[in-house]
Amino acid sequence: MTGDRAAPSGVPLLIACALRIERLALRSGGDRGSPRAYAVLRTGMGPRAADRAVTRALAPTGMAGAAVLATGFCAGLAPGMNPGDLVVAEEARDPRGTVVCDGAPLLAEALARALPGRTVHTGALTGSDHVVRGQERAQLRATGAIAVDMESAATLWTATSGASRPVAAVRVIVDAPEHELVRIGTVRGGISAFRVLRAVLPAFYDWHRSLPLPRR
Repeated sequence: MTGDRAAPSGVPLLIACALRIERLALRSGGDRGSPRAYAVLRTGMGPRAADRAVTRALAPTGMAGAAVLATGFCAGLAPGMNPGDLVVAEEARDPRGTVVCDGAPLLAEALARALPGRTVHTGALTGSDHVVRGQERAQLRATGAIAVDMESAATLWTATSGASRPVAAVRVIVDAPEHELVRIGTVRGGISAFRVLRAVLPAFYDWHRSLPLPRR
């Protein structure tokens, strides 16, 4: 992230997630301290759904300079990760390439303040078009990625395609190598991840306020 002037409050913030339960967590987190123009977008599951939903959401003229932040649940790839840990992407990868995220250190610091005691990991977030299990998790870890989900990379790729805008991704680990889940909503790890996701909005607003003015 470059520049030394904070983004005006009129610059929109689009927070994108895939699942109904993720949107519920974010909406129940409240909007105290939010920018005047922000929205929580439920894209649906998978990279194609994310592409379509984000393209539509950014089409209006007023969204030309919007910041985009992808969030929700993810699978951790590194040993020692636990449900409820946070992942701040330094970059997001999918088969089309890599998108570098803006302000990852600031986001990590803001999340540590908002959720004291929670572990915050930073590194590469990789995309997949399916739920990753078992040996495939180790294979993705070997590429240098620390977590995987199905929508973040697609969301950020679409957001930056043909446009210059700030982007970021923050995910909450719902399962990890030692804590694989079957269904998010019926196990302790899923409940923990939901509670963490409900508490992240203040950190997202801090990130948005820190952004440089959009390029002209």
